[in-house]
Amino acid sequence: MSNYKKIDEYNPEITEKLSEHYREILKLSGEDINREGILKTPERVAKAMQYLLHGSCLNPADILKSAIFNEAYKEMVIVKDIEIYSLCEHHMLPFFGKAHVAYIPNGKIVGLSKIPRVVDAFARRLQVQERLTVQIRDCIQETLKPLGVAVVIEAKHLCMLMRGVQKQNSVATTSAFTGGFLDNSKTRDEFIQLVAGKFH
Repeated sequence: MSNYKKIDEYNPEITEKLSEHYREILKLSGEDINREGILKTPERVAKAMQYLLHGSCLNPADILKSAIFNEAYKEMVIVKDIEIYSLCEHHMLPFFGKAHVAYIPNGKIVGLSKIPRVVDAFARRLQVQERLTVQIRDCIQETLKPLGVAVVIEAKHLCMLMRGVQKQNSVATTSAFTGGFLDNSKTRDEFIQLVAGKFH
């Protein structure tokens, strides 16, 4: 049994160091750092960044291992509409959307709540959507050893919406498959059909 547990605590030393850097960033950006509205902004941002990037301190495989059960069920298991919030590693701007995850058990199932937790553990890091999709797939495949895994993510990226090309309705969709989803087009098509109504 794993010792995994979620911790919502901030390291005071890291918070102080980050606050100093964000204070300087605000100053260099032309802000009056003594203005009432942003006096505590550096500390708030320091804590926010620790939370948004806390996935780097988590082991997603341990999350799965904390709730694995022997079960003969061998049909597709799907968890749809998993909200994702992540930071693009190129501009450190958010991207957000939904993940749809499925697996075909091979003698073992996992507690359903653990799949969104795995998604979150990988999302709460500096990321690119393509890598995030593959990391979720590989973690489930390597830990559960199922007959197949399917992951589809659709997300909006603020680096596209707020800056650069500024295309407000752009949605990026990525997918990754293993086993039965990769080898059997009927299985893959069934998964796509079951989650297709969720696509933009």
